[in-house]
Amino acid sequence: MLAKFLVRAIFAAIGLAIAAHFVPGVAYDTLWTLAVAALLLGIVNAIVRPVVVFLTLPFTLLTLGLFLLIINAGMIGLVAYFVKGFTVHGIVPGIEAAIVTGITSWVGHLVIGDHTRDD
Repeated sequence: MLAKFLVRAIFAAIGLAIAAHFVPGVAYDTLWTLAVAALLLGIVNAIVRPVVVFLTLPFTLLTLGLFLLIINAGMIGLVAYFVKGFTVHGIVPGIEAAIVTGITSWVGHLVIGDHTRDD
């Protein structure tokens, strides 16, 4: 389970680094800041995100799932609030960072396959 979390955190760090490079308004100071942000994003996505998704389920259904982008941007914004040196300036950069991080995580899952499954 820890290995699965760490692999996901690595791909989240790669996604955040790519987002910081290509998305104006997303930045980090050092690799250490990036690593802490990725680990905290994993924790936030495991604990906070399911609660928020459940509480906003009617709105998510009404928008055919597009509200999940706002939720993911909010999770990245929450991480930016707590990690000094990692910044997201606004909702649009947050949404763009959520898209980049999501695509990176999806590609990472395709690359590593199900080798880290907890069966």
